[in-house]
Amino acid sequence: MQLVRGLHNIQSADHGCVLTIGNFDGVHLGHQQIITTLVERAKALNCVAAVLVFEPQPQEFFAPNTAPARLCRLRDKYNLLAKLGVQRLICVNFNAKFANQSAEYFIDNLLVKKLGVKHLIVGDDFHFGKNRSGDFSMLCRAGEKHGFAVTDTKSFKVLDARISSTAIRQALEDDDLDTVKQMLGREYAIIGRVFHGDKRGRQLGFPTANVLLKRTVSPLNGVFAVMVKTLQGEFKGVANIGARPTVAGIRQQLEVHIFDFDNNIYGQNIEVTIKQKLRSVMKFESLEALTAQIHQDSEQAKRVLA
Repeated sequence: MQLVRGLHNIQSADHGCVLTIGNFDGVHLGHQQIITTLVERAKALNCVAAVLVFEPQPQEFFAPNTAPARLCRLRDKYNLLAKLGVQRLICVNFNAKFANQSAEYFIDNLLVKKLGVKHLIVGDDFHFGKNRSGDFSMLCRAGEKHGFAVTDTKSFKVLDARISSTAIRQALEDDDLDTVKQMLGREYAIIGRVFHGDKRGRQLGFPTANVLLKRTVSPLNGVFAVMVKTLQGEFKGVANIGARPTVAGIRQQLEVHIFDFDNNIYGQNIEVTIKQKLRSVMKFESLEALTAQIHQDSEQAKRVLA
């Protein structure tokens, strides 16, 4: 799948596509239904199936301190969309200049001139342009003028509830992993690169692979039984997600102790699939108490994963 980073990298060869626009955070079953329609329409029109996303996401730009936790990173989004048949991912840098563009400029310059959209699929609540002045009806009128069709996305429901990234985040906060799995169509997993930590876990007898979450808040916090995919295979483990109140500050990260594993995986991307929550994050009075609890967590995780 082609990745276009920034509007300045859109080439004349990229002209002509069937397009959908959104955050697509988590690429859940509702998103997957939209992408299926997108790909089918692109094949019918003999066009490229393209998805346009924003980095950072608009809420992260306008309210960085209160923006919701992300369900997945851009890299994860890229991989998930590629598996669904998307041929081009356009990543727009959402900054002050872009946010201040008029809705008319968004249509004329981006959709018509640069992308040559043949069919547009967006939610009927989609807003764009300065002060969110552009809406679905405006896109429909523009489509009639410039010769592209516009269709809206229909809500997809599971358990009589509309699937949304917000609903999935709430289910994660409620530790309702079954509902999360039903909405995503897969188990929730975190993918990231292992970095060098302070080696505190190794000193305690429980070496960990550390993944920086690169977000202000995490949709999950606590200690979990997990499965870990590495280049060496898949292994069982126990993971702490969130801050480390006993030994460090408030940096959000994932620390996973992989059972019966002693390979060097620094710099490697690993996939940590969340299986079951064991407990919430706790602060301990001493490293000895923390070590004893980690031992209990490990034994409990092994029983859960047996």
